[in-house]
Amino acid sequence: MAEAAPANLPPGTLSLRIDLPGGRRFGPGKAALLAHVEALGSIAAAGREMGMSYARAWRLIEAMNAEFAAPLVQRQAGGAGGGGALLTETGHAVLAAYRAALEAATAAAAAPLARFADLAGPVSPASPDSVSSDPASPGPMSPEPGS
Repeated sequence: MAEAAPANLPPGTLSLRIDLPGGRRFGPGKAALLAHVEALGSIAAAGREMGMSYARAWRLIEAMNAEFAAPLVQRQAGGAGGGGALLTETGHAVLAAYRAALEAATAAAAAPLARFADLAGPVSPASPDSVSSDPASPGPMSPEPGS
């Protein structure tokens, strides 16, 4: 019988991607970028924190700004103290809604996640948790497009 996960560790976690009409997607990557912009006040700093270039971070923000009814991030012009970026009211609302959806989904899935973890058994050196045998899985280093 498989060992139960230690009480201080969750049995599993969910990753939530929201598919919107028109092929638009919002997932953990975009949510993390917004959260980093919110915390750091800078697109460049947010990108660095996430291991991406400023250009990539800016392209993702431009895409998010275009995909929602109102922009999510507003750039502030530079000056003596340099420029910056901040979440708009819509940006704060989108991030809050995403976090609420993830929290609700995680709470609703607690029992199935625990069962899944029991069925998976403990992690062994022969089967690291970073390797997927699922051919549909993008793999540990390949973020999903639009997430």
